[in-house]
Amino acid sequence: MTDSAPFPAPELLDRFAAIVGERYALRSPADTGPYVTERRGLWASATPLVLRPGSVGEVSRILKLATETRTPIVPQGGNTGLVGAQVPRRRSVELVLSLSRLNRIREIDVAANTATVEAGVILENLQKAADEADRLFPLSLAAQGTCQIGGNLSSNAGGTGVLAYGNARELCLGVEIVLPTGEVLDDLRKLKKDNTGYDLRNLFVGAEGTLGVITAAVMKLFPKPKGREMAWAAMSSPEAALKLLNRALDMAGSAVTAFELIGRRPLAFLTKHRPDVKLPLPLDAPWYVMMEISSGRSAEDGRRLAEDVLASALEDGFIDDAAVAQNLAQGRSFWLIRETLPETQAPEGASIKHDISVPVSSIPAFIPEAEAAVQRICPGARPFASATRGDGSPHYTAAPPEGMPPRAFLHLYKPMNHAVHDVVRAFGGSISAEHGIGQLKRDELLETAPPVGIDLMRRIKAAFDPAGIMNPGKLI
Repeated sequence: MTDSAPFPAPELLDRFAAIVGERYALRSPADTGPYVTERRGLWASATPLVLRPGSVGEVSRILKLATETRTPIVPQGGNTGLVGAQVPRRRSVELVLSLSRLNRIREIDVAANTATVEAGVILENLQKAADEADRLFPLSLAAQGTCQIGGNLSSNAGGTGVLAYGNARELCLGVEIVLPTGEVLDDLRKLKKDNTGYDLRNLFVGAEGTLGVITAAVMKLFPKPKGREMAWAAMSSPEAALKLLNRALDMAGSAVTAFELIGRRPLAFLTKHRPDVKLPLPLDAPWYVMMEISSGRSAEDGRRLAEDVLASALEDGFIDDAAVAQNLAQGRSFWLIRETLPETQAPEGASIKHDISVPVSSIPAFIPEAEAAVQRICPGARPFASATRGDGSPHYTAAPPEGMPPRAFLHLYKPMNHAVHDVVRAFGGSISAEHGIGQLKRDELLETAPPVGIDLMRRIKAAFDPAGIMNPGKLI
């Protein structure tokens, strides 16, 4: 269905509403508004109907009817996405399918280290349930209080724990999928080894709801670390940070559970706008690293590992200074620095962000080339890496020149994105590290991805969704 598609007949809307009951079929703009406007207001749209099914059977009936009547459906979790995948397109007539009522944690299996959860389970609720069972669910990101597991899987979310635990795809063992035909694929298995044919699960993880609807999943759990030590280090360059990362991995291996490189500029913004948030070290170095080292044996073992890594790096001159959190409260204060960085960027003016990844070894070379690209588009802009993770994902942002009106700077969003993305591609990187493609990057993906790859994705889309009802205009 295109942007000029006709409005669904009232009789058809009534048929959809009858599946979930009028209480869970939202029609008024006041009720549907929260489901069609993403949090930054970039893709404000409308819908004649929001459906909130309470069972897999209801999801099945909705999709079957949608295919029969060629009615486009937009699956939605917590509506926290940043690329417009979870909301209808402007001027289109698409129904929103909210999974928020499918919110049961069906099982915590401590012996198997798995959680079987429905798509509408809020990420933070799964984290808490795992913790109560003396287990860890390591997916962690800023929106965890509202985002939902189905959306995490559909976007293949990353977060702070990717270095040690992988992204959402690596954390998922099995899925329950409702296909556009209404058929249900029950593949909720707990197996860590399975070579029986195509990996259907991973076709849907990261597909942004374009192939079907994830209604439940089996997620991996992990033993809770007995020690989690936070460290803060100052250094002269990204090259030095890369040496520190490799030294930490050599000495501590998988115990390195977080590693983030932060430039001086975003920390200067933080000290300016949030003086109550204290830095562990003076702000007199160009670069800093926040590192977490966890131990499954004891808190003492974690501290010893962290101190040994830092001592070795200091001795060899990789870092200039370092601090280890002295207690749990101070460790939390280190994370508070990281979590507060985004809010302290806003007072500096409208920013242009890039959700990108490059090989970890290329980050030192990428940063100056990306800065040169930004300056070509907007001389005087203030680019910075606010949290370059050890997984190769630089949170690369550009703030406007001081005094530049926000509207004028944001007018450069697309050319600056393209300029930085050209640098990313030159390093063999990706223009979407953890947020997905959605509406924001669809055209660029189609223009720049290998033609054979695009053709294969289109063939897969046509095979699973021949009526073209699943989240049209997104991803592919």
